[in-house]
Amino acid sequence: MDKLEEVLTRGVEQILPSKEGLAELMGKKKITLYQGFDPSMPSLHLGNYVGLMKLRAFQKLGHKVIFLVGDFTGMIGDPDKISTRVPLTREQTVKNSEKWKEQASKVLDFGGENPAKILFNSKWNDPIEFKELLEITSHFTVQQILERDMFQKRLKENHPIRLHELLYPVIQAIDSIKMVPGGVDLEVGGNDQLFNILAGRDLMKVVWKKEKFILATKLLIDKEGNKVGKTTGNALFLDVPPSELFAGIMSFPDEVIELGFELLTDVDLSGIAEKVKSEPMEQKKQLAYEVVNILWGENTAKEAQEHFDKTFSRGKPTFQDTPLVDSSLLGTVSHASNVSISQAKRLITQGSVDVNGIKIVDPKFQVESGAEIKIGKRGFYEIK
Repeated sequence: MDKLEEVLTRGVEQILPSKEGLAELMGKKKITLYQGFDPSMPSLHLGNYVGLMKLRAFQKLGHKVIFLVGDFTGMIGDPDKISTRVPLTREQTVKNSEKWKEQASKVLDFGGENPAKILFNSKWNDPIEFKELLEITSHFTVQQILERDMFQKRLKENHPIRLHELLYPVIQAIDSIKMVPGGVDLEVGGNDQLFNILAGRDLMKVVWKKEKFILATKLLIDKEGNKVGKTTGNALFLDVPPSELFAGIMSFPDEVIELGFELLTDVDLSGIAEKVKSEPMEQKKQLAYEVVNILWGENTAKEAQEHFDKTFSRGKPTFQDTPLVDSSLLGTVSHASNVSISQAKRLITQGSVDVNGIKIVDPKFQVESGAEIKIGKRGFYEIK
């Protein structure tokens, strides 16, 4: 497949206003594109990784990629269908995103001849005065904003809608017109973000008299429409140990293996459907290997696969030996999982660690030699 055709087809749900129009524009110049990421968690996750892979494909073709951290919009929070999200402070959004460039650099190139840029939308939203905001909001109608499915659901169930939530798509739309002079050419985002992305397209037409193209990526979902990761009980954050991410992908239902190859790798998809049908377990291992290889390299991917085979080949987990660190659960978890002390503390306090079959949420818990520790869904260690 032609490289341009592949980038506009692989993992793509839809392109607006048309794939042909975007292809024509890309044939004339190097476009500027971006995707926004919500800093509600201190780590990027596999859903974000789908977007990173699409940005990477454009970057490899020489186009100008922007990784946008929504530190301003994150303080509002993208509304959900049930209730108002708890707002984040500026300090929380900054802290949550402080490791993101490091994580994203495993997929995007922030150096070299065509470096990706990382921007924060507080840069242009902080200085906006009320007069300018009123002018921007005049380009939208209340009916237009209320068309969003989550607002419709709340109205039907008589749940409150806060005024700042109605402004969320408007403020996110500002990114498209303020990020670069003249506005961006393309926004990438998950298909579930289409409403917000369309708001930016509408504002672009008014302010810059320009068409902003939209590329909505497919979502990694099962046959019931549930996002894979949430349904498996594994959040699949990109800061977990490689062996844990490998095992998390191995927990995917077979029905999403083919889609996983399309969204999470850049391998040739020829014959994938037939391979998955005839040998789903082996293909799932290959999928997990490819993702770990992109993030950590070939040697780590091989080690992660060997660890999985050793740990689960007999259908019963095998506990790896790990040293006792400072007699504390915190230090031991940090060492065993190869994560920072703060990440280990988060694992423990969120209830992701068992000691001898009992969930422990106190990082200061004292452990002894011989104890068996389970970290997350797939990490099994015995203290020696």
